[in-house]
Amino acid sequence: MDYRAQIGIRFITRKKGSLIAACLAIAIAILVVSVNSVIFQGLYDAIVRDLVNYHYGNVYITKKGDFITRNDFELVNWLDRIPWVQAAAPRLFTNVYSINATVDGQLVQDYNVPFTLVGVNPFWDEQASTLYQAVKGQYVSTRDSIVLGILVDRDLGYPKIGDTVKLKVHDQFGNDVLKRFVIVGTSETAGNNGYDNGAMINIDTMREMIQRPGQSSEILVRLNDPTKANDTKQLFLDAFPSTADDFKAQTIQQAAEVQLSGFRSGIALINLVGLFGMVSSAFGVVTIQMMQVANKTRDIGVLRAIGAKRKDILTIFIFQGIVIGSLGVLLGTALAIGYTTYAKDTHMTFNGSLALEVSYNWPGLIQTDILAFTLTIIASIYPAFKATQLQPVEAMRTA
Repeated sequence: MDYRAQIGIRFITRKKGSLIAACLAIAIAILVVSVNSVIFQGLYDAIVRDLVNYHYGNVYITKKGDFITRNDFELVNWLDRIPWVQAAAPRLFTNVYSINATVDGQLVQDYNVPFTLVGVNPFWDEQASTLYQAVKGQYVSTRDSIVLGILVDRDLGYPKIGDTVKLKVHDQFGNDVLKRFVIVGTSETAGNNGYDNGAMINIDTMREMIQRPGQSSEILVRLNDPTKANDTKQLFLDAFPSTADDFKAQTIQQAAEVQLSGFRSGIALINLVGLFGMVSSAFGVVTIQMMQVANKTRDIGVLRAIGAKRKDILTIFIFQGIVIGSLGVLLGTALAIGYTTYAKDTHMTFNGSLALEVSYNWPGLIQTDILAFTLTIIASIYPAFKATQLQPVEAMRTA
């Protein structure tokens, strides 16, 4: 080993407290960045996951400004022929303008209207969406059955499964339509990301009520390989180019742009805060290295007196920075991986409800490690330069 490296190690190991403090500063900075990534990126990915599972699928098909009039059996069967398509399902939407239920012999009216009423094909929807998994009871089992969102169920005084509700919607001509349904289940999703403030009925029943036979509001497409979303979108648009259809196909990022754009800006801001924290740790390294220079003034003077050149002194303190950076990065990486593993294995929840979608972000961790190591080396340059400016006689006299 080069004698300058040996001297650098001896200098820094004599002050173990300084070494530990500097390494911890780097490690904690890496850990903070990783924690931010796990929490906020995990929350973002969890929201995307739930939007895919409950609302949009991997590809979201609508008709520009109108209802889809082409037969849904034709569209679903065409999509099912694509090898990487797992399933597709139509949905129809309208608003409920009045709903009441009889609970313990008393009529209870829900005044938090209007809310969304979703028409689903239960067979197709269970394959294209996981919304049915959030239902306690049955999932739209018959034509006159209804699944209430947990918030609607609460506002109605918690009617039991088997009780009936009467609701009012408007058909396409604006006429009031009243119909009674049997409650077969309630839906509750983490973070209310599903239709907790809504209700679900059979799509054919809704078509009859609002007089839109064979029509749909949207088609959800679920893929076995989500990376094929753009390919699926383009294949569909090429197969149905008619202006009469006027289809609009979107990936999840395009369909949920409004919900996701603000959150992406928040993640960028949090990452910037983490970067400032890492720069602050670099200033800590500068302080510790300057203390090393002050404490080793006599040793530096002796080295210079026996023939050590300025570049040798510079190399000694730069090497100390390399040691601090290496140990700090190793410790920080271990802490970051440990925290990510904990969050992933325990299915960490956000605010006690929404389970984070945690994954190992290896490229991000490597970039953080490289940045931390680089900042440590840069932070060592000024103290090293100051050490080279000490004259042998003055250094020994000062000491």
